[in-house]
Amino acid sequence: MATKTNILKNNLIQALEQSLGIVTDACKKVKCNRSTFYKYYNNDKVFRAKVDDLQNLTLDFVESQLHEQIKEGNTTATIFYLKTKGKKRGFIERQEIQMDGSIESKVIEWTPAKDK
Repeated sequence: MATKTNILKNNLIQALEQSLGIVTDACKKVKCNRSTFYKYYNNDKVFRAKVDDLQNLTLDFVESQLHEQIKEGNTTATIFYLKTKGKKRGFIERQEIQMDGSIESKVIEWTPAKDK
């Protein structure tokens, strides 16, 4: 049914898609309060599912942009990727707290085994 509320929800979904999931921008575009958006999000499972799906699509897009930067040789993007996705392979940055109360940061780098 095309109620005023359903029309607003559909407009919010379209605006979210155009704003790459930024709620404030989408709400401004359709002249809706953020509190109204979150009321819909918290109380309407179908609306929530659509919003969550858009958030996942946005994350996919941003991740593809990160991969492009890595392909272009962006060292910062490469380090960021390894720190987040490469933890299981040993690419991790950690802080160690000494008993004397000092804090020391170490970057632990993984080195692949050399071929025999």
